[in-house]
Amino acid sequence: MASCCASSRRDGTEVSPLPAEASRTDPSEADSPATAEADGPDSRLLSELAAQAPEDLTMVGLAGGRFRMGSDDSLAYPEDGEGPVREVEVGSFAIAATTVTVAEFAAFVEATGHRTVAERLGDSLVFAGLLAPESRAASAAVAGAPWWRQVAGACWHRPEGRGSSAAGRADHPVTHVSRLDAEAYASWVGARVPTEAEWEFAARGGLDQQPYPWGAVREPGGRPRMNTFQGVFPDAPSAPVGTVPARAFDPNGYGLHNMTGNVWEWAAGAFGPDDDRGVLRGGSYMCHDSYCRRYRTSARTATTADTSLGHAGFRLAVDVA
Repeated sequence: MASCCASSRRDGTEVSPLPAEASRTDPSEADSPATAEADGPDSRLLSELAAQAPEDLTMVGLAGGRFRMGSDDSLAYPEDGEGPVREVEVGSFAIAATTVTVAEFAAFVEATGHRTVAERLGDSLVFAGLLAPESRAASAAVAGAPWWRQVAGACWHRPEGRGSSAAGRADHPVTHVSRLDAEAYASWVGARVPTEAEWEFAARGGLDQQPYPWGAVREPGGRPRMNTFQGVFPDAPSAPVGTVPARAFDPNGYGLHNMTGNVWEWAAGAFGPDDDRGVLRGGSYMCHDSYCRRYRTSARTATTADTSLGHAGFRLAVDVA
């Protein structure tokens, strides 16, 4: 099945499909001109973005407990390991009200000099519909998913590659970050990425076996409650495509914003017993019900921990005694 999630680069120049998310190879294999190391952020842009980061993290404490995880309903993808529905116990923890924003990540980079995997490899995967015609023509299409392009220079501060900028998106989720980058940021602030069980417990907002963080109906009263692809995917959108601010939609019952849609979110752990790829949860602005209804509380997908994508970010969790 074709997926908004992405396909996999097998070496530095070729892009070929896997069942779910894109995967990167070892950085040492990425030696083509297309993957030359990217420049770091402009110092002025970095300072301007970092200055917009809040002083404190906004975390929501959750007592935990038992809940029914996964889904067996008609919307689920059994091949993704959504089922069977099982009771899971989650301990107390706190989780961020939003994904980490561009401004917050800029503050991290300004303080530490961190360079993301995308910056070191020199490219990342970008939705073709976000590219200018010349950039689209110059970038390699992913085999089996041509709406994905391998774009030179694409990274967290240049989301569409060279000539683009994260300026004006300080309050949007940071993207083009691998799980390795997410873990580095989390360590800097004394946090971690949530486990899958924690993420789903939080996403459900206290509801039992509902597909969306607010209940059973995707668009109550005809009003969108999350950022997904509108129109005919991939070439005929009826609304703007891309990320929106991390607080753009009403929160769920636990006060958490955008647990589905907008960007996929990294979770801790492996995708399956025999699949050590990393896990992402929640779907993104590229999900569309014609082929990828992974904008649900139980939906999941996989990619390697060193992969970066233009529709993937992360939020933080911390232990609570």
